[in-house]
Amino acid sequence: MTARGSQSRFLQSVLRNGVGRYVCQLKRISIIFSKKAQGSLGVREFIEEGVVDYAKKNPSTVVYVSPQTSRIPKIVAEYLNGNVREEIVTNKTSPQILELLTKLTNQSGLEIVRIRKPFHTDSPSIQGQWNPFTNRPPSIGPIRPQKQDSP
Repeated sequence: MTARGSQSRFLQSVLRNGVGRYVCQLKRISIIFSKKAQGSLGVREFIEEGVVDYAKKNPSTVVYVSPQTSRIPKIVAEYLNGNVREEIVTNKTSPQILELLTKLTNQSGLEIVRIRKPFHTDSPSIQGQWNPFTNRPPSIGPIRPQKQDSP
């Protein structure tokens, strides 16, 4: 925790994912819904229309559909690093559920934290960071404001 109250860390990828090839970090999606409840109407509609298309687009992710009586409809996402996220989808429409599934698929499973700096390296340069005045010849001298002629 930091003084701001939220965790922070340097920007990083999961085990250098994407350097050689990309591995989707989402391994399992469980869609839990009720067959009769009104709050599960959008989930049932998504299962009829879009779950097969989602499964075809994401072959590395296992999709479970679990009807349970009188349950709150939710989506449980399990990632390769062991993290589990639950999203309640009561009264959501089929496109909203597809958007939520796409968001969960694109995430790494790491908790969302504040990024400390926009740049970080494991082997820092001894020269420092480049700026427009790095290779400026010293003969030009310092930059001063221009003098304005008075009438």
